[in-house]
Amino acid sequence: MGFIVHRFTMKFLIFLLMISGTGSLLAQKDTNADSGRISNMERRTKKQHQEDNNFDPSFLRYTDFIYKESITSVIFRREGWELTPPLITYGSEERLLLSFDDLDGDYSVWQYTVLHCDAEWNPTDLWQNEYIEGFTDDFVRDYRFSYNTLQRFTNYSLTIPNENFKFTLSGNYILKVYPDGQPEKPILTRRFMVVEPRVTVKGVVKAATPVDLRFTHQEVLFSVYTGNYKISEPYRDLKVVVQQNARWDNALWGLQPMMLRGEELDYRYTDGTNTFEAGNEFRYFDIKSLRYQSERVRSFDNRTDGFHVELQPDKNRATTPYITYGDINGQRLIKTEDANDATIESEYVWVDFFLPYAAPVTGGGIYIMGALTDWQFAAPGNSPASASGPGRMEYNFARQGYQARLYLKQGYYNYLYAYLPDGATKAETALVEGNRFETKNSYTVLVYHREPGSRYDRLVAAEVVGN
Repeated sequence: MGFIVHRFTMKFLIFLLMISGTGSLLAQKDTNADSGRISNMERRTKKQHQEDNNFDPSFLRYTDFIYKESITSVIFRREGWELTPPLITYGSEERLLLSFDDLDGDYSVWQYTVLHCDAEWNPTDLWQNEYIEGFTDDFVRDYRFSYNTLQRFTNYSLTIPNENFKFTLSGNYILKVYPDGQPEKPILTRRFMVVEPRVTVKGVVKAATPVDLRFTHQEVLFSVYTGNYKISEPYRDLKVVVQQNARWDNALWGLQPMMLRGEELDYRYTDGTNTFEAGNEFRYFDIKSLRYQSERVRSFDNRTDGFHVELQPDKNRATTPYITYGDINGQRLIKTEDANDATIESEYVWVDFFLPYAAPVTGGGIYIMGALTDWQFAAPGNSPASASGPGRMEYNFARQGYQARLYLKQGYYNYLYAYLPDGATKAETALVEGNRFETKNSYTVLVYHREPGSRYDRLVAAEVVGN
């Protein structure tokens, strides 16, 4: 109780100093609606200048991002379920587990908070106490030091909601972790969703209907069934998003119902509106053990700077026949067969990738895409947005191919090679992987509803469909 009072007293004193510096509370209200909210003007300004400020380490990105270069192996999923997205059901016992490593190897005091977002991942203007029950910020209390590894690191973990921290609204959220008392200096942000099931989604995935896309793209055909849930103006109040695997760069936004039939909202477009590049099955490699060479490992050795693994050279699959095999749709599984506790006993390994290519591509770059690079193309830390991202490959003229080296924790990994045009945010798979309509992909349909007079988007359905 003393701690709570102390923190409240400190915040109250700071609040008084802010008032004295600005003249009056009334004047402060006139210039910034409410100090506890983000105004619409601020939201538009943030969005307008986002690209210009991406190099600023203090600039908050409403996406999955790592701001501190020593932070790695960020896992965010439903507790108790490997390889699940950060999605839980409102009012249930489900919780989210965050785990990350700090390669500095020392103990640091981290805090966290969450920020509510609308359907397009822009911050809402809600007060935090409108969507959080308990403390609006708290400490990351669980940590463990690495054991018997060459690379020293500290693993931190957090589960939400918890006894100090609960959600009172559904929708999109950003989890922000930052140094003690420095919320303006985040070390990582992660997206997550809280769904409040009110409608039902039924759908299928099939080869695209348009003739020119028939063998290269997939279309997601689905309907939303409202049942007893009232939606007075679906064209105005509903927002539907379709996500392929765990990617956000190619998500479909702003889909409108093609037809209304009683309780059914029909989104079964056949004109290419709801199509995705089909891509190819994800490539994979296994470094769960450093005692033997697995299928995709060419060589490994222990050098002065740590373990090094060289993968077998990859092949361009743009024109090769489709081959089906099981994959985990770009995810990763942190695991070691050389010790008992994968969280703190897994080694970090330098992994070398090589993709033979006759000449460098122009107008863009080749990237390694998947959970191993956080599905990101921007560089971590304070690098500018145009800098090489975590998975950007460099062309080696002597070897005639693209190469990259990643520092990864032991485990099983999926990945693809993607082409990202200069200035674009959506990656393409056709150039290196090819697009095969038979590819097994997972699609998530997210349905948001903003009731008349409401200031936030409720997430009323999150259904996975696949082929």
